[in-house]
Amino acid sequence: MEEMPITVKRSLELLGLFLVGALIILGHDIIMPLLTAFFVSIVLLPVYRFFKRKKFPETLAIMLPILALIIFLAGIVWFFSSQISSLASDFPQIKENVNKHLTSLSSWVNDVFNYSTTQQLKFINKQSDGLLNSVGNILGGAAGSLTYIFLFFGLLPIYIYLFLFYKNLLLRFVFMWFDAPDHKKVEEGMKQTEVIIKSYLLGLLIQITYVTILLGGILLLFGIKHAILIGVIFAFLNLIPYVGALIGNLIGVLLTLTSSQEISPIFTVLLCIAFVQFLDNNILMPRIVGSKVKINALSAIMGVFIAGALAGITGMFLALPVIAVLKIIFDRTDSFKQWGVLLGDDMPAKSPMSFPRFRAKRELNEAEVKNPN
Repeated sequence: MEEMPITVKRSLELLGLFLVGALIILGHDIIMPLLTAFFVSIVLLPVYRFFKRKKFPETLAIMLPILALIIFLAGIVWFFSSQISSLASDFPQIKENVNKHLTSLSSWVNDVFNYSTTQQLKFINKQSDGLLNSVGNILGGAAGSLTYIFLFFGLLPIYIYLFLFYKNLLLRFVFMWFDAPDHKKVEEGMKQTEVIIKSYLLGLLIQITYVTILLGGILLLFGIKHAILIGVIFAFLNLIPYVGALIGNLIGVLLTLTSSQEISPIFTVLLCIAFVQFLDNNILMPRIVGSKVKINALSAIMGVFIAGALAGITGMFLALPVIAVLKIIFDRTDSFKQWGVLLGDDMPAKSPMSFPRFRAKRELNEAEVKNPN
């Protein structure tokens, strides 16, 4: 059979990417719970195997890890609820602090831009009219989001149970797609996928814990109000690579502004967040996750934004593990090896324009990889 022209191959790859993106946009309400359940079920596999070794019945061995997961999630919801209740109880003081900050801001605008308080009020009233007109749409979207959240977490335990119960059937399905000579490579790929997903997701769980304790504890020492709430919000948002940390800083500043009439605590919060983030990025997280997830920064940032555009917040949280799994698949497939290179961080020591040996589809040895340090 005549080999397919290279232009046709690349066109089919691009068409495939477009169709996958369209499928995610159209079906993300179905795909995201399934994908999340798949990753969580892999994390729960060691617990399931432990109960199976102890001769527990199949159903009980699956239900116990799921029950532990539900208790863990309920604990997180309770913690957030208690912190939000504490914040709500301070509402009168928050209102007073916000009014003081707005007054100060108004005076600064008047001094710098010669824009009087009356003109500022007219501008605010004009903008608020447009804002009030869109409140109905915002509330409707929020109601839809809440419905999706309840549906998402309601389906999650069911999907996890089914993934664990039918795991052998699903493995047989995957192997039947490939010829017998390729089964060894497929087995290695699935084992590495399991290791990467477990190490990454468990690493993120540990990261949430120590960032919450470390940041919340430091802010408490400095007397920052709602320190634990700031710590836990930043810890969860920090799971979204690059983007989450920026949003976490912004929310930390806003919470500090509402709880204090002074400006100096804002700089304390920002410095503490920067210190904790430096420890997390350069010392703690590399030791937890190690070098198992080798994804370059460009692919990670683009992956987070694309996943967010296609599937919302859930897509942003799952972007890195999905990219890591795709890289494992691409590295083991001759037709898609170049995509694995694009996602990875093995930087060639020399330019492929001048050194033809860096153009071939092969793994680079240590001498051919550029040292980032």
